[in-house]
Amino acid sequence: MFSRTLTYRYTKGYSQSADELKSRLDEADAVLIGAGAGLSTAAGYTYSGKRFERYFKDFSDRYGFTDMYSGGFYPYKTLEEFWAFWSRNIEANRYTDMGSTVYKELLELVRDKEYFVLTTNVDHCFQKAGFDKKRLFYTQGDYGLFQCSKACHNKTYDNEDAVREMAARQTDMRIPSELIPKCPVCGAPMTTNLRVDETFVQDEGWYRACSRYEDFIRRYADGNILFLELGVGMNTPVIIKYPFWRMTEQNRSAVYACLNYGEAFCPNAIKRHSICIDGDIADVLKKFDRCELR
Repeated sequence: MFSRTLTYRYTKGYSQSADELKSRLDEADAVLIGAGAGLSTAAGYTYSGKRFERYFKDFSDRYGFTDMYSGGFYPYKTLEEFWAFWSRNIEANRYTDMGSTVYKELLELVRDKEYFVLTTNVDHCFQKAGFDKKRLFYTQGDYGLFQCSKACHNKTYDNEDAVREMAARQTDMRIPSELIPKCPVCGAPMTTNLRVDETFVQDEGWYRACSRYEDFIRRYADGNILFLELGVGMNTPVIIKYPFWRMTEQNRSAVYACLNYGEAFCPNAIKRHSICIDGDIADVLKKFDRCELR
């Protein structure tokens, strides 16, 4: 419904908008965080540029792609090549600490609130920062999990040891064939637990997290709640953005806040209940943490 409506870009000054957001955050009884790729980008997990070159220059030279996202969809001819790329990718984005404080600063803002996190990110940054794992719903999967490529059964598997070994032992952008992970049930190759097609495995942990999210909505969506959207683009708006807009429109006590560099907007229908900040998420969170507003 919202994709056909006019959107409203916030026109207040940056400092005034950030100050209003901090006030609304303090007043809210509950906070639902919706996090997209822009939040991890603000934390340093960039998929292109110098960071891509540091990890994947050899892949770029051979295969021609120029960012990690494209590399994930490249049609590698062999599983040895596929897992050479993916083991490096997962190690860099799931098991390597960038040293950023972005997620920890976000946690400090909501630690004493009733909060929940809905995210399309798959890099585990929320748990690494100390967020309660029972308040997290990773809708699109987790870099840290394997699943059967044929989805023959509803289970996922921790992959850290396997990923680190594949990353360490690869040569000429190939892993040793004996390291290719195989499904313990049907013997098919394993793959990443990422929602890219209908074979995505929603395991028991996924359904438990979904249930906790739905329970949070039942308890707080009609009250004094802040829908805090961070770095969410328009690739999958039906997961976070559109539901946040709809719930804000249905609840006059709710506030919708959008922090996004270059994409901070909301529908006209909720503009009086919205705060949109076009800026760097890391900068806004640092100002909150240091009380530099006003």
